[in-house]
Amino acid sequence: MTALLPSAARTASLAASRTAALTTARTTSAAAVAAALLAAADAWLPRVEYRPSSRWTGLLPTDEAAALVDPSLHDDLAAAQVWLLSWLPGQGTPLHDHGGSAGAFAVVGGVLTEEVVGGPVGAVREAATELWAGRVRPFGPHHVHRVTNRGTLPAVSVHAYTPRLSSMSTYALEGGVLLRTGTERAGVDW
Repeated sequence: MTALLPSAARTASLAASRTAALTTARTTSAAAVAAALLAAADAWLPRVEYRPSSRWTGLLPTDEAAALVDPSLHDDLAAAQVWLLSWLPGQGTPLHDHGGSAGAFAVVGGVLTEEVVGGPVGAVREAATELWAGRVRPFGPHHVHRVTNRGTLPAVSVHAYTPRLSSMSTYALEGGVLLRTGTERAGVDW
């Protein structure tokens, strides 16, 4: 059927197929890295800190992460960026995206609540899911969410992004409309 499409439509169809395949590959890659680092958590958990004033975040250098995962994941890891996060009760993120990066996070300890925002323009809504220790949550490059520790115990998670984060935008949801409230850039704001 593709051969019957006009040239421009065929080109657009092929481009959409390649984009979908790349997104799936990046999401799968990030999920594999997050799952492998979840399994190796005992090796990196001692570096995690807890701050009463805000979430703690720490970048896990690629070479250190590579030493913890199966060599078959080294190519995926080379294209990724890995962050370790701790969440005391009540700590969370604002609504945000990942600047076009796909990713995944694994809950290592505790329980996190993810609120995902999506839907048609003018009818955007939120849906919440509790993510317990051991859960890996992959997402695509256009994912907008908020993550919060609503529990009574600290939580720890490991996050993998492909490609590496270059920016993150924050949002507010007002009357079914998602409004961008700011953008942070790697190397400038973090």
